[in-house]
Amino acid sequence: MSDFVVRRIEVADVAIVARHRAEMFYDMGRLPREMYDALVERSIDRLRLAVASGEYVGWVASPSGRSSEVVAGAGVQLRRVLPHPKNLPNGDVMLAVGRQAIVLNVFTEKAWRRQGVAKIVMRHLITWCHENGVETIVLHASDEGRLLYEQLGFVATNEMRFVGERARS
Repeated sequence: MSDFVVRRIEVADVAIVARHRAEMFYDMGRLPREMYDALVERSIDRLRLAVASGEYVGWVASPSGRSSEVVAGAGVQLRRVLPHPKNLPNGDVMLAVGRQAIVLNVFTEKAWRRQGVAKIVMRHLITWCHENGVETIVLHASDEGRLLYEQLGFVATNEMRFVGERARS
């Protein structure tokens, strides 16, 4: 197993994050190849603004001694939600005032998968959230990533997604 160096992204890194985002959706079968370039371009535009403003915070990992070779990454989009009860691991409940991070763009290059690099990046992400007063961290797990997230302490919830009007029977 290789050693990895993880660093926070800067605006100069948004093209890497945008490519990871497109690769992630393509690998999950959700992005047709003909839409790939458009997703990368639009993601670069949005990420430039979000990284510069602090709305998006991300990390990338490189093998030790090869800092120009980014092999994995992950980020969070920070958002405000309404105050809500939050269940704690010990069974207590606290009132969360609404600072939330949604995990996005978790991706590892194919040649580097199953070597623990995604877990390392996610631990940096989680630590940063705790150190910066983020009360809740949420994500949408792919089938491939679900085990990793469960190992890190994430649990399935009752979320549903609106996809449009259903046909009336």
